[in-house]
Amino acid sequence: MKLDSHGDESGIVNPTFYQELTDEQTIPEPTARADATSSATILPQVTVTRPLYQQHQLNDAYRYRKPKRKLHRELLSKARSVDGKTCCSNVFPLTTWLPEYSWSKDLVRDLVSGCTVAVMHIPQGIGYALLANVPPIVGIYMAFFPVLVYFLFGTSRHNSMGTFAVVSIMVGKTVLAYTGTSESGEPPRTALEVATAVCFVVGVMQLIMCVCRLGVISFLLSDTLVSGFTTGAAIHVVTSQIKDLLGLTLPSLGSMFEIIKTYIEIFKQIVNVNWAAIIISTITIVVLVFNNEILKPKVAKRSVIPIPIELIAVITGTLLSRYLYLADKYSVKTIGNIPTGLPAPTLPDFSLMPSILLDSFPVAMVGYTVSVSMALIFAKKENYEIGFNQELFAMGTGNVFASFFSCAPFAASLSRSSIQYSVGGRTQIASVISCALLAIVLLWVGPFFEPLPRCVLSGIIVVSLKGLLMQVTQLKSFWQQSWIDGMVWILTFLSVVLVAIDIGLLVGIVLSVCCIFFRALKPYTCLLGNVPNTDIYLDVNRYDGLIQHTGVKIFHYCGALNFASRSAFKTTICETLGISLTEEIKRRKDPDWKPSLEQSCTVLILDFTSLSSIDPSAITTFKAMVREFEVLEIQLVLAGCQPPVFEVMQRCGFVGEINKPYCRVFPAIHDAVHYARESVGNGSIHGSVVSGTTGIV
Repeated sequence: MKLDSHGDESGIVNPTFYQELTDEQTIPEPTARADATSSATILPQVTVTRPLYQQHQLNDAYRYRKPKRKLHRELLSKARSVDGKTCCSNVFPLTTWLPEYSWSKDLVRDLVSGCTVAVMHIPQGIGYALLANVPPIVGIYMAFFPVLVYFLFGTSRHNSMGTFAVVSIMVGKTVLAYTGTSESGEPPRTALEVATAVCFVVGVMQLIMCVCRLGVISFLLSDTLVSGFTTGAAIHVVTSQIKDLLGLTLPSLGSMFEIIKTYIEIFKQIVNVNWAAIIISTITIVVLVFNNEILKPKVAKRSVIPIPIELIAVITGTLLSRYLYLADKYSVKTIGNIPTGLPAPTLPDFSLMPSILLDSFPVAMVGYTVSVSMALIFAKKENYEIGFNQELFAMGTGNVFASFFSCAPFAASLSRSSIQYSVGGRTQIASVISCALLAIVLLWVGPFFEPLPRCVLSGIIVVSLKGLLMQVTQLKSFWQQSWIDGMVWILTFLSVVLVAIDIGLLVGIVLSVCCIFFRALKPYTCLLGNVPNTDIYLDVNRYDGLIQHTGVKIFHYCGALNFASRSAFKTTICETLGISLTEEIKRRKDPDWKPSLEQSCTVLILDFTSLSSIDPSAITTFKAMVREFEVLEIQLVLAGCQPPVFEVMQRCGFVGEINKPYCRVFPAIHDAVHYARESVGNGSIHGSVVSGTTGIV
């Protein structure tokens, strides 16, 4: 591609002069690849002849203007586009898929999926309720009340909402911290009162986030952070189950450094283990692992319905405990009292809520983030959209409603959601079917599970966490992709495991945000060289055979320029040119200084084609840098500024009339190079080629 200038030194020409000629000729091979065996490719050669533009000339020639937003018209247009049907579909997303629901095909799949998930809700609900340090029946309540609300307002068609291990253990820490404490003259608070207060506060927080349109805040949680955090939380869950696996009773150890304190206490009481509980735990774990690793893959080839091994383990453990009198003869801890019927609505303890605000925020964030992450996976597979703020509304409303019915905060379960999808579930009607079956359990079947040994539930929970624990293998891939991501994973994991879950989440978020700034402060920069006989410019460190014109340096910058990166930008330019501005200016002021015969750079072209934004602070630094380079007799020229960047420069007085600019600005690198070569060599066309090859453009 050939670019010629037809005009005077200022470059002012007739903008209508344009000619394009095309014919088939041979394009020469790059000089550094001249010894390659491949032959030259026959391609059409395009010759473009146009004026050499400066930016303001191009703007004047084609009447540049900044688009004006008419806010009142935009608001009026949006208001007109909203009707009753749109509002109804936004508030009740089920109205978008329910009319298209195939009752003949989809109902059978949802029926199978709902029954399968209901079976899983029973052992997981009871087990995770124990993690939250609340009565076991609360886990069944959580699989009923908030799930019905999510059916009305949620946008995910495949999430299985209810108890979730990580959320349960976070709630459990708050329950332990505030159970038994109360204001003077009032009876001590129960675990259920604390849990329902947390549920209400979490719901209110999620509704406030919905009103503030903060649904996208979940994207601050990177894949690396979520992996490290959930793996560390899984370690907490496993540790919390060891006391029941061994049949021990441990005192409350607080939330900070809990894992370390727990293992110290376990070793102190190791002589007091209950061998009956250990045997039952071992058998439970072996049976579950055998099913998951050997039987389950074989059954999956013949049936979409998996073996309800968790329910089988729960029923078997209950029957053995009842008829072998495990609690009386062997002191095996059991579930205890499970009331029948639905709970009466009661108000949460509002007096406790100011004290638990800080504890509830991580619960709200983790529950929402995990649920949205699972929802996005299924939405991508089934080609439908997830509403992030609507998800906040659905979960917030569900938590507020459930707090009046003896529930703790709910979220999507990784294991149940995967099973609900894998067995063929199509919509949230599967959750309604699951709720119907659980209502039967709540009304009549609940007391059957009272003799169930806790060690059986602990075995079920530990085995179900295998997927989360195996995420530790992801560290290798994260480290290979970027050592920064690897460090985020390690530090998040260690903070969660060694300190506390909420502290680990905070550390992970801070590290992820810092990574964003760190990468922004380390943008891609390089010197560019010209591909012979073209207007293409490439990185001289990555390509051979490029021409670098004498006295002209082209500096490419990719990123944003602001108050945080301006100093690094200036430093990078000086390091690339191999000069120290301060030292060079001092030498120029020395009376004995004499100019050298040759100067490696007299025109510095800044390629801003990839500059995303610039702020006034960076422009102030820019102005000072222009003056400093003028002392060194180096002229700064800009090329390829995007319109928003150019507009900011205009408002700050950095560019303007042709006779009063800080810098000349050109729309393309090639225009700037032509101007620079005329400035350096009065039209000289000689150039030096990288890697020792010479050439003429």
